[in-house]
Amino acid sequence: MAVTLGHNQYGKAETRVVRVFRDTEPHEIADYNVSVALSGDFADVHLTGDNRKCLTTDATKNTVNSYAKEAGDAVRQPESFGIALAKHFVDDVPQVERVRIQIEAYPWDRLSHDGAPHPHAFSRRGAYVRTVTVTYDGDALWVVSGVRDLVVLKTTDSEFHTFYEERYTTLQPTTDRIMATSVTAQWLHTDLDADWGTSYDRLLATLGSTFAGHHSLALQQTMYAIGENILTEQPEIAEIRFSMPNKHHFVVDLSPFGVKNENEVFHADDRPYGYIEGTVRRDDAPNPGPAAFDPGQGW
Repeated sequence: MAVTLGHNQYGKAETRVVRVFRDTEPHEIADYNVSVALSGDFADVHLTGDNRKCLTTDATKNTVNSYAKEAGDAVRQPESFGIALAKHFVDDVPQVERVRIQIEAYPWDRLSHDGAPHPHAFSRRGAYVRTVTVTYDGDALWVVSGVRDLVVLKTTDSEFHTFYEERYTTLQPTTDRIMATSVTAQWLHTDLDADWGTSYDRLLATLGSTFAGHHSLALQQTMYAIGENILTEQPEIAEIRFSMPNKHHFVVDLSPFGVKNENEVFHADDRPYGYIEGTVRRDDAPNPGPAAFDPGQGW
């Protein structure tokens, strides 16, 4: 039986780096968790233990830390920081043929002092995590932005009924329910000169506005409406992929206590949960393959 070496990659995962920009007043802060995966001419490392072409994972970590300064203004946005790192590893290290940079960005808000935003005091925003995956092979460059753990809820304007029923069906149809989910989304850019921060803020605003304003007959329907509105408003986005677990809220039966509960008291149940995934894309969207998306985000 013949044995051969298949696809392989290595790097340094989860380098935590915080960059403070002191050249402006007020100060700015970029807080990242960076993972690097390298592919290329590394067969000898596996097959014979010859490490002469092995860029150490320690050097990878050091590159991330140094580029937090060397990359200048590119560090202000995770997409441009990821691009700078990706081009360095492929263009400057001969044996690296392909790299994937994954970045989690943690947003911070300014604290207030004497009724005004303080120039250099912050509180970390816990509402969501911003994500970026940059993939580069020397020719093609793919940038995928994303959001994770964005929990949203609406207390009405959500129905679920007329679904397929068989002998195991116990769920009762409803015309008024709480709908809640934790949104994970990833979207592919075609404009690599985008204003990353503006694009990101605009997309989150569209996502929130659509979720709030859409009268839902199913979470799947609302998910598609969100994607459709995002692609309509931002033509530079080619496709968006969603993972949306249902965060179930069940009406509590208070009748044993002689209390009427008209959709006012709920039990929040964390598991098991419905898990909804889907992609909304343009007909002419490029196909970067699954490797351009972060596989740890539900895809």
